Amino acid sequence: MIQTNYGPISGVDMGTYTEYRGIPYAAPPIGPLRWKAPQPPAPFDGVYEAHSFRNKCVQAEGSSPPWDKDFYDDPSFDRPMDEDCLYLHIWAPNQAENCPVAFWIHGGAFLSGWATEKEFDGAAYCKRGIIFISVEYRCNVFGYLAHPWLTAESGLSGNYGSLDQIAALNWVYENIAAFGGDPENITVFGQSAGAMSIQTLVSSPLTEGKIAKAILQSGGSYGGGFHRDIPLSQQEEYGKAFPEVLGAGSLEEMRQKSAAEVFAAMGPFFEKIMPKAQGLFLIPTLDGHLLTQGYYQTMDEGKIQDIPYMIGCTKDDLMNPPDLEDKTKSPLYVGSVAFSHKLEELGRKPAYVYHFTRDLPGDSLGAWHSSELWYMMGTLERCWRPWTEGDRELSQRMLDYWANFMKTGDPNGNGHPTWVPCDKAGQFVMELNA
Repeated sequence: MIQTNYGPISGVDMGTYTEYRGIPYAAPPIGPLRWKAPQPPAPFDGVYEAHSFRNKCVQAEGSSPPWDKDFYDDPSFDRPMDEDCLYLHIWAPNQAENCPVAFWIHGGAFLSGWATEKEFDGAAYCKRGIIFISVEYRCNVFGYLAHPWLTAESGLSGNYGSLDQIAALNWVYENIAAFGGDPENITVFGQSAGAMSIQTLVSSPLTEGKIAKAILQSGGSYGGGFHRDIPLSQQEEYGKAFPEVLGAGSLEEMRQKSAAEVFAAMGPFFEKIMPKAQGLFLIPTLDGHLLTQGYYQTMDEGKIQDIPYMIGCTKDDLMNPPDLEDKTKSPLYVGSVAFSHKLEELGRKPAYVYHFTRDLPGDSLGAWHSSELWYMMGTLERCWRPWTEGDRELSQRMLDYWANFMKTGDPNGNGHPTWVPCDKAGQFVMELNA
């Protein structure tokens, strides 16, 4: 039994560690709380039984290759969809004491994804003495819609999904000691939109003092990455089209619509806005609250948090031009190295930069975007691919590097090849291959 600020919690004992599944870190964002910043959860009425994984955010079903066959082929890892989705899940070693904490944010283009997908698990981190946490947050129009009506109501709009992530981080900071975790040693890490979220968190004044280290996988960068600096005024212009396609004449009417009706309006909304936005637009917004200025301006001015960083990408990642032969010229590779060099320019320690180059066995798709997740989560055995002993060794090596970094800010140890920071003199990038 764990005693939190909201009452006692029981979990599922897995032998050497315990899973606490589906802990509410905020009030359900439904009814009048739809399109509002997350509110504190209610205290538990008795012992909260955190015994089952909870809802994912409302989103489109299905996926495309290679993700469909790798990550979404097993319905036992699927979760119900509901607006009531603000839950986190904790994997904690039994008899944990002052353990480092790993705070994972899933990807999915800020449109989809969930915290307990097939490829995610905390068991391998528990084995290494780390508490692992995975977080649900609002995505798509539920998480990132801005509109003048919403701004008039509360002074801000949009960014609800990112504020959810921060609410979860605050919950962890305030409660993780009860699970045996060290609130002063939280590593935030994520992949794709999760990595973009991590760069948002370390660029925001709202997380000061809560983050000890950060890992950005295929989504962090300085220049040339996925980030877009969209001001609130622009997001409000985009958002004006949403009540039109939803058939709502007021904010009250928008909140009276069912979640299914709201989500059904997203397709026509995208058709209207994508030609103007020319890329992802339901993403973190420069609102003067979550983000006070652009991502790269934040780095230029030294306002990104001064903590240890690990950053990298895969060989066949997104944004790679189809005719690109030298994969070290890819946008995310160049942006990762530039991120490290910018830290050095600021007088800080450069980042540990990696390049995941293992072509996954079983097909000819290479080292695709997200392919490293099987390895650094230690979940190879859940996948259909014909793994080799080299793949299993690579997974253990990556888990050790990630865990060591979470513990000390330095990935080295366990007899693995030495990984040095990527400074301008040495330009070292750790190649991760079998």
